[in-house]
Amino acid sequence: MRIHLVVNYHRPDALEAAVDAAKWMKDRGVTVAVEPESGRFLKLPIVPSDEVGDGDLVIAFGGDGTLIRAAHLCSETGTPVLGVYYGRFGFVTQCKQGEIGACISAFLDGKSIIESRMMIQGQLVRGGAPVASIHALNEIVLQRAVTARMMTFRVTVDNHLLTSYPADGVMVSTPTGSTAYNLSAGGPILDPNVQALMLTAIAPHTLNSRTLILRPDSEIKLEVLSDGDAVLSADGQTRLHLLSGDEVHVQKSPRVTNLISVEQDDFLIKLGERLLWSQGLIGEPH
Repeated sequence: MRIHLVVNYHRPDALEAAVDAAKWMKDRGVTVAVEPESGRFLKLPIVPSDEVGDGDLVIAFGGDGTLIRAAHLCSETGTPVLGVYYGRFGFVTQCKQGEIGACISAFLDGKSIIESRMMIQGQLVRGGAPVASIHALNEIVLQRAVTARMMTFRVTVDNHLLTSYPADGVMVSTPTGSTAYNLSAGGPILDPNVQALMLTAIAPHTLNSRTLILRPDSEIKLEVLSDGDAVLSADGQTRLHLLSGDEVHVQKSPRVTNLISVEQDDFLIKLGERLLWSQGLIGEPH
């Protein structure tokens, strides 16, 4: 059994937990290694970034950002990811600090429940030919560069011209990503097990912009109509600069992110905890 670690090295508590977990696993005959960025802060064997997904399990110690980084490192292989919560928000991480041993034991005993989350794929098309492909668990975003003014983005869905947004950008999100950038941009929250794509304009200069929820097999084409520098990104992990005439094609990815599920109603519980919905409900005694 080989388990690889990805750690938020900015958090001493996450680093300490990773060290303790690694010792616990090695005492049980598990081979443990850590990806290079985290490895600078841990006295553990290092596994190259492109081999992180070759393990039987990847454990991410941190918040959602750390788990997203782990998902990108192993999405091609579909290696299960266990997210241990050492962060601020934590909608995707599922294992609490006191549950690490029990969660790892369940996986070693073959009793873990694995939840497959859909991902999306974006193709950068230049001169009619794809020149780059990116995959995302949360969202793919086409937006103006920092120094550019507001731009106009044309959106086509399944070969039907939908609209043109004067905005800072436009994003396509997964249900998992509905509680990430999409939520900040005013989009809806979807149960992560729903199969759908969400199209949301970022800071649109119009009063009739609404998030559109589309079938998971929809094909979305994004184009920049105005002059200026634009950037394509996937989960904030990958960034590509566009040239004039480029197109971005977004659709459901053949890849999935497999997450170790710890609690059956985890998503609903987190809505109450993270968004404070369960506090001070109207009509309930304090």
